[in-house]
Amino acid sequence: MTGAAVVAEKFAPAPLSRARTNIVFGTIALGMLMAALDQTIVSTALPTIVADLGGAGHMAWVVTSYLLAEAVATALAGKLGDLFGRKLVFQLSAVIFIIGSMIAGLSNGMLLLIIARAIQGIGAGGLMVTAMALIADIIPLRERGKYQGALGAVFGVTTVIGPTLGGLFTDHASWRWCFYVNVPVAIIMIVLAARNIPHVRAAIKPIIDYAGIGLVALGVSSLILGLEWGGTEYPWGSRQIIGLFVAAVILLAAFVAVELRAKEPMLPMGLFRSRVFTVCSILSFIVGFAMLGSMTYLPAYLQYVNGVSATMSGVRTLPLVAGLLVTSILSGQVVGKTGRYRYFPIVGTGVMAVGLYLMSTMGRDTSIWQESLYMLILGLGIGLAMQVLTIVVQNTVPYAQLGTATSGVTFFRTLGSAFGTAIFGTLYTNQITPNLTAALTEVKVVPPEVAANPQQLRALPAEVAAPIIDAYATSIDNVFLWVVPVALVGFLVAWFLKEVPLRDSVRAGASDVGEGFSVPDSPDRVVWLEREVSGAMRKANAEGPIGPRILADSGSYLSPGRAWALGQVYMHTRVRGAATRVAIARAHNVPPEVIRPVYDQVTAAGYVIEDDERLQLTDTGRAEVDRIQAAWRRWLDTKLEDWDCSDPADRALLDQALENIATKLLDEEVEERESVNA
Repeated sequence: MTGAAVVAEKFAPAPLSRARTNIVFGTIALGMLMAALDQTIVSTALPTIVADLGGAGHMAWVVTSYLLAEAVATALAGKLGDLFGRKLVFQLSAVIFIIGSMIAGLSNGMLLLIIARAIQGIGAGGLMVTAMALIADIIPLRERGKYQGALGAVFGVTTVIGPTLGGLFTDHASWRWCFYVNVPVAIIMIVLAARNIPHVRAAIKPIIDYAGIGLVALGVSSLILGLEWGGTEYPWGSRQIIGLFVAAVILLAAFVAVELRAKEPMLPMGLFRSRVFTVCSILSFIVGFAMLGSMTYLPAYLQYVNGVSATMSGVRTLPLVAGLLVTSILSGQVVGKTGRYRYFPIVGTGVMAVGLYLMSTMGRDTSIWQESLYMLILGLGIGLAMQVLTIVVQNTVPYAQLGTATSGVTFFRTLGSAFGTAIFGTLYTNQITPNLTAALTEVKVVPPEVAANPQQLRALPAEVAAPIIDAYATSIDNVFLWVVPVALVGFLVAWFLKEVPLRDSVRAGASDVGEGFSVPDSPDRVVWLEREVSGAMRKANAEGPIGPRILADSGSYLSPGRAWALGQVYMHTRVRGAATRVAIARAHNVPPEVIRPVYDQVTAAGYVIEDDERLQLTDTGRAEVDRIQAAWRRWLDTKLEDWDCSDPADRALLDQALENIATKLLDEEVEERESVNA
């Protein structure tokens, strides 16, 4: 990232009360919940959707179109939030999501459903990125890690329970309610956002890499279309498929060329000089590939082969979910305590390969317990590999590149998910077409539409249904078998991951389950620098509140209450241009009478003067604020001592960022605020 990137001071909102903070967090969490849920909620509904709408060969695109659109939207939404305000982008994303959900629910054909899912994906990407950015805007720095971890957990848990919820809607209402359910929830969310979320935007206009985003979107789409249509819609050697592959190569090469010259590239090519970033990106792609691909096609296997309902097909995937959650939490705890991470992705990808191979052996006669064990093994492998990837990247890149590097790894995981569902779909279509044709030729009395409907297939006599069921089992087993080499590639690549000592802030956040789910996030490096500081503070606060220690180390003789009062004058003057008792009281939701005594004290002591209700720091008062701010800065320097920024412009910008953080910490003295209010 070049020195042209600007650390933008934000038009900060007034501090929120605890009750309003929780309402705002609940509103943001609703947006994250909907966006994450719709990644996987359709997986259990896909067989029923195909039975209603046809187009079995395009089934994977119901998931792929959503993921691709989401990947593009996440790259744009963060910058648009800086440009127009995150609250506005959050609400517009919700409106787009509603429109996509309504069209999806009303779709009368597979093509319209795929388009609707792409619209949903655009809204979902905006919701996820602005949700994480809003947390940075409204939650005090001391508490931010807790809220961000909780939001990440919402994303992860919702993603993995989506199939079960989709099955419930499909069986007890209609598959269309997988989409309709979003509408009332999103409307409530928009109303709550309008009433409670403060308006925050960057003071400086961001630079948006439109060319890079457009080229990567078109290049990846061309590549996936070629892989999915090859051998199904068109022969592999046809001019259409060759043309798509040639277009993909040209577009992606142009993307690299643009990124090398862009002022604020979406994905800085210099990151790939880091072996750790490159390895983690490949592994993130493979984890996304295996997780979303298997979660999309497992319910189809369970419905067609085991004859279970859509709801039960979601329930039966819970061993995979349980394995994923257990090892995600366990690996995070171990990494947080020991600082050792290298062998987790090695073991994880190896276990993934074993799980995929075992699942490729399942058939009509496989017991429920065997299937559950195989799914559990796959989930254990995914969880072991997934949790540590973002942690490792955050630990090894320079602080100036934290945002773009973490966003890059997450972007590769989303791409892996899109490729996984698309390639799973291609392998499935290439197998099911001849296998099902042969089975229907054998039984003769079963029309194709009955064979495509899992409910009607279950109603057939066992001897009639058996060849059709075996056709589905063989086809889906073949898909899992073909993905084993992908997991083995990940196993080999994982051995190249270098282990270095973890930063204190990274270790402090490693035990949060939410951190391991690679939530699409803002690439704003100031946000990520603040996140590192938040992690370091959480560890420091384990030894007791850090605020009083900083005040003592500053050499100031101010009491906590007086320090708070001076900090408020400084902050209001710096951010809003003027400070008054009424404005400060309103910002903290207390009557002006509550803060009058402390301001009478600092005025009498000569730290503040009051002129026509406007409060101003005297030279003595400013000197005290500078002391406290400098103490915070010294503490921050010790916690970020391993940063090394060779670019003088970047270093200057990061120096300014640290000054801003120190100022926020001065403003966020909870103990001091409580002392004043008492």
